[in-house]
Amino acid sequence: MSDDEDILYVKKQKTLHYGSLEEQERLRLSALPPAAPTSTVISADSDGEGEPPPPVTVPAPETGHVNISDEYMELEEEMNRDRQALLEEFERRKRARQINVSTDDEEVKRNLRQLGEPICLFGEGPADRRSRLRDLLARLGEDAIKKKQEEEEERMQQEKDQETTWYHEGPEALKISRMWIAKYSLPRAKARLEQARKEKEVADATRTARRQELQKKLQALSIYCSQIGDTRPISYCQFSPDSKMLATASWSGLCKLWSVPNCELLKTLRGHNCNVGAIVFHPKAMEDETTVCALASCAADGTVKLWNLESEEPLADVEGHAPHRVSRLAFHPSGRFLGTCCFDNSWRLWDLEQCQEVLHQEGHCKPVYCISYQIDGSVCATGGLDAFGRVWDLRTGRCIMFIEGHLKAIYGIDFSPNGYHIATGSEDNSCKIWDLRRRACLYTVPAHMNLLSEVKYQKGTGQFLVTASYDNTAKVWSNKTWQPMRTLSGHDGKVMCVDVSPDSQFIATSSYDRTFKLWAPE
Repeated sequence: MSDDEDILYVKKQKTLHYGSLEEQERLRLSALPPAAPTSTVISADSDGEGEPPPPVTVPAPETGHVNISDEYMELEEEMNRDRQALLEEFERRKRARQINVSTDDEEVKRNLRQLGEPICLFGEGPADRRSRLRDLLARLGEDAIKKKQEEEEERMQQEKDQETTWYHEGPEALKISRMWIAKYSLPRAKARLEQARKEKEVADATRTARRQELQKKLQALSIYCSQIGDTRPISYCQFSPDSKMLATASWSGLCKLWSVPNCELLKTLRGHNCNVGAIVFHPKAMEDETTVCALASCAADGTVKLWNLESEEPLADVEGHAPHRVSRLAFHPSGRFLGTCCFDNSWRLWDLEQCQEVLHQEGHCKPVYCISYQIDGSVCATGGLDAFGRVWDLRTGRCIMFIEGHLKAIYGIDFSPNGYHIATGSEDNSCKIWDLRRRACLYTVPAHMNLLSEVKYQKGTGQFLVTASYDNTAKVWSNKTWQPMRTLSGHDGKVMCVDVSPDSQFIATSSYDRTFKLWAPE
């Protein structure tokens, strides 16, 4: 046996020290024997005379620099926390493997969109997308998509509830007015339908010949007369029912009556103190001499005044709009009612026989700018600065059509004499034609290079449409094909209003250049 076999190697055990370093240092120092702060050392050398050398003082060694801290590291707690996170991750992956995700990539994208996540990441394929959706569902819960759908349905229901029409009890005067309008409009609607049936029986060749003759007249339109109407822009113009007078409204606060076709000043109506928005004739102003009220006007300060043809002073004031601006107003075809558009986001219906407001109708979310009545008198249409229009049944108070399609504010609206077509002019430079029967837009006319300030149908037959614009022109459009027939150029400023005479002989335009012009075939 060799000597190497007798050697036993013992592995030194590692010693683990627990506790505070401060405590260990204190124990070590207490175990040391007490030592003097200084020690004297005597040299062994001498100078030969027997006298010892002086003692040398040597300082005692310092105990050393020890960093002392009160911070403790809870190793067990950290390990437990990491272990818990690891277990949760394993559980999540286990749940993810058990979740069924559709293999249809479109459905996966739709589910990601419902969860508010991007439907595609850079370099991500369908398989990666499915894995991402599976991980999301494992983290949010397998029913996360269903919850999102329920939340979306609840939100849509809340929005729908907000759009619900609210009804409240109206006064007795409103009931009287609605009954009267129903009795007035039904016979007129019957007569209009009879006339439409008779018109349908006319031979196609005859209708085509009439249309061609009208087109020749329209293409020959030119300036017949031009007149300076005021010292400030002329905001509105309208022909009288017999086509022998023209009423103009100005920003100076004056309203004037002019003869047609000579354009001579007949009367100046003084009563407004600020910009006049519109002046309109009573439908029976020239037919019936017993009519007390012949005209109505409105202004930016909220005043509405009634006039007769004998006096230059207002006959009466319609109060209730101030301080909100009244932009437009219109008489009901019967002449009994007056509709006013107010900048408090509502329009009003006034019964001139009962001498009171019978309807204060809300529905627009921005100021109501324009109003037009159907020829029967059963419904009316309003356009607002919220880019929407509404058609109201005056017999029931319901909104029977919502006009949605314009991108900007609606500044002009007019009913066709056929009773079911509506034209709207907007700030988005377009004119749209709507069908009340289909409750849809029939055609969009890209009419002008600037906003449209007014649209008017030809009275009586409605075979053409006239639009006025801030691009300093007015245009005439055919009814069937919506082709431009004539551009009326001549104003130096934006055209603020246009009107067609009831006998279809003249077209009147009023402008920012303080003039109004009459247009007639050469």
